[in-house]
Amino acid sequence: MADSDVKARAKAEASAPGPTEIRSQLVRTELLKASAWLGLALLIGVCIVLIQPILLIFAGIVMAAMLDGGTRLLGRVLPIARGWRLLIVCLSVVAFLSWTVLFAGSQIADQAATLQTVVMAQIERIAAWAGEHGMGDIEIDAKTISDNIAGAAGRVTAAVGSVVGALTSLVMVVVLGIFIAIEPRLYERGVAWMLPMKSRENFYITTARMGFTLRRLMAGRLLGMAVEGVGTWLACLAVGIPMAALMGLLTGLLAFIPNIGAIVSGILLVLVGFSAGTDTGLWAIFIYFAVQSIDGYLIVPMVAKQTVDLAPALVLGAQILLGALLGVMGLALADPLVAMIKVALEREAERNAKPPPKGKAA
Repeated sequence: MADSDVKARAKAEASAPGPTEIRSQLVRTELLKASAWLGLALLIGVCIVLIQPILLIFAGIVMAAMLDGGTRLLGRVLPIARGWRLLIVCLSVVAFLSWTVLFAGSQIADQAATLQTVVMAQIERIAAWAGEHGMGDIEIDAKTISDNIAGAAGRVTAAVGSVVGALTSLVMVVVLGIFIAIEPRLYERGVAWMLPMKSRENFYITTARMGFTLRRLMAGRLLGMAVEGVGTWLACLAVGIPMAALMGLLTGLLAFIPNIGAIVSGILLVLVGFSAGTDTGLWAIFIYFAVQSIDGYLIVPMVAKQTVDLAPALVLGAQILLGALLGVMGLALADPLVAMIKVALEREAERNAKPPPKGKAA
């Protein structure tokens, strides 16, 4: 065979389609669509499998927003470098927690040991009263209630349900929040670098608004926690409600979770109040409504004016959904998550409402 024939045959074979080459435009288009749907399904699956670390990362971002907000607020009165202001904020948090553990820890621990007994005794009294009035025999014990709570907590909470797991998760959230708060622009630029050039400006604007909203939202939340916790503690001391320190601590902590946290803290406060007598129980009801009115009619509207005004039904629906799916962590992070989504949607609506640049079709 001549060399020219060999070259011609090789050239023909090189230009022939291979077994993996698709020349049909229709088939290629459908394969691209299928690949996109498959990639989306895999992404959703990965998010479901990794939902716990994703929530921990988001909790770290929320922690960073609180630290960054405190650093910015301190900068208004103390004109020093940002790193020193952040160090002061972190040391202040550590000092407060240490003071709580050292000076109030023993008292709170003693009160916590009797809280379960008091609450269970009151629940049994309610069950007995219901049985006497023809509502059926209701058998309630501590194990049944704890099992129901554990079952409703969700699989994410089960992963951090132990004391060691909870402490480890808390440490990771705090450390992650500190790292992000030290240099937030570094991580923002890193994410923007992975986006197309034309999308980076919108990304920076959206993240700036998200950061502003999250800082104001968390500042209002911390203010509400302080007002509710300290107010409940002082009011309980004034009227003689048992376990005043523990009631103030629980009310303050549960105030981080809007709507549901107030209901849970109110039930505990009323049960403990009636354990000391009818008059004390009525005072507990009055204290609960007074504290919640101050928070609901003063603090919440003030915060809403500075941040995204979230509808209470929207927040409650998100809490129910995320609480059922993700447990206590989803319940606690539902409010900031909804706020971030609303900011992103508002920014997208703002972009779509802008007229197109001159020279381009609408």
